[in-house]
Order: sequence, then structure tokens, then C-alpha cells
Amino acid sequence: MQIPDNMGARIATVAAGSIAAEVGLQAGDVLLAVNGAPVADYIAYRFATAEEEVTLLVTRGNEQWEIEIEKDEDEDLGLGFASDVFDGMRRCRNNCVFCFERQMPAGMRPSLNLRDDDYRLSFLHGNFITLTNLRAGDMARIIREHLSPLYVSIHATDPEVRRCLLQNRRAPDIRAQLRRLGDGGIEVHGQIVLCPGWNDGEVLERTLDDLTALHPTLLSVGIVPVGLTAHRPAGPDVCPLTPADAATLLAAVQPRQQANLAHLGTRLIFAADEFYLATSQPFPLKAAYEGFPQRENGIGLSRIFLDELATLRWPAHLPAGPVSLVTGMLAAPLLHEFAARLREHGVDARVIAIPNTFYGGGVTVAGLLTARDLRAALADCPHGQAIFLPAATLNTDGIFLDDTTPRELERALGVPLYFCTGPKAVVKRLAACC
Repeated sequence: MQIPDNMGARIATVAAGSIAAEVGLQAGDVLLAVNGAPVADYIAYRFATAEEEVTLLVTRGNEQWEIEIEKDEDEDLGLGFASDVFDGMRRCRNNCVFCFERQMPAGMRPSLNLRDDDYRLSFLHGNFITLTNLRAGDMARIIREHLSPLYVSIHATDPEVRRCLLQNRRAPDIRAQLRRLGDGGIEVHGQIVLCPGWNDGEVLERTLDDLTALHPTLLSVGIVPVGLTAHRPAGPDVCPLTPADAATLLAAVQPRQQANLAHLGTRLIFAADEFYLATSQPFPLKAAYEGFPQRENGIGLSRIFLDELATLRWPAHLPAGPVSLVTGMLAAPLLHEFAARLREHGVDARVIAIPNTFYGGGVTVAGLLTARDLRAALADCPHGQAIFLPAATLNTDGIFLDDTTPRELERALGVPLYFCTGPKAVVKRLAACC
């Protein structure tokens, strides 16, 4: 069988007791084909291995052999792969004026500069994509295999405005693409990165009108502010969001939410937490986030934090401290509320809000703090103090953005570090110290 050079899925894990383990497959083996045909991605692999009789073509070193398997229909083989796309990740062809990956400092590890725009990863992992690099047959496959929902970066529905934002003169009309997806039964969560002077004002109003008309297959629209670092390359001028911009955005969105709720049964449009923090406006109640469909976009995390704090069941005893709660500049007000509650329960708690010198002062979220900035800000913490940091400061590989491990930072500071996801996790850890 002739296998294309770019095909082949490297096996990363074999589940104990699985069919794959029983037939002798090992981590490091390469799956070349299923039932006589190469598979381009994990989606195709799952479709191909759903049958009761499956034949795998596998290589190990210089050996190549076929494995015939009989199993129950839809029974999983137990394989995990090094990547979910076997024929190479689809890269972004745009040069968006707001692209965060293009604003990284020099010398960062390559994975942080990787700009994927792959519809398969959108379906599998919720990655936002622009739909500007679909190949012939991709749209038909999405509809045929019902790869739904997808997560789509829209930004503006005016074709010319969107092309300017994406810096891509060939970007297709997103309205037509979304209509085709909807007609095919594909649901979409949309995203708008708000860039003052580019896609706000009348452009935003038109965009929201167009998107509202696409409900119910358009499930939600998240609006997030542009993020600008000190390392942004020369290019089109983009201004950071001001508190006045944030207030204007909320004033535009809130009446639409109420109108949509009355006519569509959903608010449909959701504004990022940053808009509320920038204006000191109260966050909507939990019900207003409708299950938090845009949670991974940073929309509703503050409400989740506050509700978790409000419903905490406090232990009878907690250590006196001292305890430091560390965060970025943006979320400091939330941490101050938490620290006040801890002090009510006898804990000597304080908040340390850390400015981001690595990316620049315009980056204020805790998830983009680096070990370098943390070390500089926490260098004077006394021994014996417990320091709690947001788990979001660590990547999925368990290290900081500047390649430092938590253990390395802990040794440098000489104080214990605890990474937690919210108030309950912090209190649980403190109670364990009693």
C-alpha cells in the first residue's frame, strides 16, 4: 500500500486492558492505515474504527504489519495519539491586526508562536478558527460528518472590515459560510475580538444584527477586548480598550441581551469579564450566563469565582497564616473580597497583584504571568508564608510561559507555592494544614 509521506499517527498511549494492548500495540508505534486507507486525523480514525471488523496497518522501527481485530461496534481500541491531526496542523493564513501570537517576545518556545486555524481542532477542542483556509471538500465533510459545534472567530460580518482586521484580502464572506453551516445543521459559537476604531460602533451593531439572524444554529457570541503586548510588531494602529470603551460596549450589549431573551429565549451575546472589571459594574448573575458557553473565552469566570466564594462551607479551624493570594492586576478586586473573608475566619491573608513586565502593562490577566515577574514581585516574601497562585498561570504542560517549572520557582523563593482553581481549593488546602 502506498502511504503519503505526511500520513501516519504516532501512538502516544495504549490503555491498559484495552484491545490495543491485547494485540500488542505500544507507545511509539505508528498507525499508517485503517481498513486499507490512510486516516488524516483523529475524527477519521474514530469513524474508521467504529466497525466490528477493523484492520490496522502499523509500523515499529523498520517493521510493518497488519493487525485484524474483531470487536463490538463503536468499541474503542484504547489508543491515544501524539496529535489529533495526523497529516499536519492547518496553520493560520491571516495576519490579524490583533493577533496575540504575533506579539510574543523573541526567544519563546515555538509552540507559543504556533497559529493553528484547523476546523478539526475546533470541533475536538473548541479552538476558535476563521474559516479562511478551508480546502475543497472541507465544508462538505464538516456537514456530512456533523462536526458540530464549531468555534468561529467572526470579529465583523462586513466583508471589507473583516478582511482588514484579518489582513487577508481573500477572506470569504463569513455570513455566507455561517449560513451554509447552519443550513447543514452545524451549530457555531462565535467570537468577536473588539478593537476600538475598527469593529466597534456601527460596525459592531451591524455584526450583532447579522449574527442574531443566524440563531438558532448560532448558539452564542462572545465579545472580548483586544490584548496588546509591548512586543507588538509594527503594523496597523490598534488602540487598547479604555474604561469608556468598555462602558460603551456594555451599554450596547445589555439591551440586546434582554431583547434576544424575550424574542429568542437566549441572550445570545455575552461580554467578557474584562468589560465589567474595567467599569466596576457588577457581574450578571449565574443564570444570565446560560450555562457558560463562552467560559474558555474568559466570559463568566468571575461570576463562577464569586458564587463559589458565596457558597463556601468554611471549616471550623484554619491556620492563621500568613497567606498571600497572587493574581494579575485585572482580578485583584475579586481576590480582595476573598482575602477579606479569609481574615474573618482568622487567616492573615493579603493580596499581591503583580504587574506584567514580561508582556507589558497592557496585559493584566493572571494566566499570562511569568515566573520571572512572579519571582521579582515575591522575592521579599518571608519564609513560612504560603503563596497561592491561580492554576491558570501554568500551561497544560505544567510550566510557566517562560519555561520555568513550579519547583524551580519555589526553590528560588524559598516558600511553598500552591496552585488552585478557586476559593474552595484554597480553603481545602489551608484546612489540610491544620
